[in-house]
Amino acid sequence: MSESFVRDIHGEDAMVAAGEALGRALMDGGVVFFHGNLGSGKTTMCRGVLRAWGHRGAVKSPTYTLVEPYRHRDTDIYHFDLYRLGDPEELDYIGIRDYFEQGNVCLVEWPEKGEGALPKPDLDIFLSGEGDKRQLSLEAGSSHGDRIINSLREVCAPND
Repeated sequence: MSESFVRDIHGEDAMVAAGEALGRALMDGGVVFFHGNLGSGKTTMCRGVLRAWGHRGAVKSPTYTLVEPYRHRDTDIYHFDLYRLGDPEELDYIGIRDYFEQGNVCLVEWPEKGEGALPKPDLDIFLSGEGDKRQLSLEAGSSHGDRIINSLREVCAPND
């Protein structure tokens, strides 16, 4: 059975911290899909992931470029935002399959826009809520995703 994980997140700093915990759990690579409405915290969480990898600059959603590459030592990290994608076939033009090599970290916002062109994720993250309160729900899509969730359970305090 696939692992799942649910936590409440209060505020931007907590969302970044959750992303940092996720980033540390992704040191062996992985494909993570982020689901949620506009403003739900997807990009904020991606910023935390990148901070865990040592990135200290700005992290903006690559809405117009579709993908923003980052490099940390020998690991490629790709942040995708498919919000403005018109058709999943457009991903073939950017060589989408080349990004999803073993050991890379691929963070994909709005994955439903690329359905059929993207590989199966190791982890699906669902963000919902309003104001400063969000609910973070993770679902594993692979055995690697199960390991990521188990790693997060060890470092994230349970909900009260």
